[in-house]
Amino acid sequence: MKQNDLLSVTSILSVLLLALHISQDIVFGFDRAGLNHLVGVAILLVIVCGAVLLRERLLGKVILLLGGVMAAGMLPLHMRNGLRPEFLEKSGALLFIWTLYVLGVTGAFSIILTIQALRARRVAS
Repeated sequence: MKQNDLLSVTSILSVLLLALHISQDIVFGFDRAGLNHLVGVAILLVIVCGAVLLRERLLGKVILLLGGVMAAGMLPLHMRNGLRPEFLEKSGALLFIWTLYVLGVTGAFSIILTIQALRARRVAS
């Protein structure tokens, strides 16, 4: 699989996991549901456009780098103070934590792939 294809697939997987995670934040009361989530939809749309429409361009790489940073940042953001024991007993807590871990992995992997692609682009120029 070509590196750009792998980066696109990884970034789209991160978008799917970010959407799942945002939904979990609402269900568990970490965030309120409302029209403010249209901003989140717009951000995820920009990442998908970067992965699909702009993947060969520098702007696409920058978008995917920022998307990777956002995805990788979810785990430390939620775990900096730990999770309450009563939350951990709730149905769905395992999926919430699993999603955070997989987001961390896909986000970090996207960052690595994007840096490699940016370096290869710089060498080719």
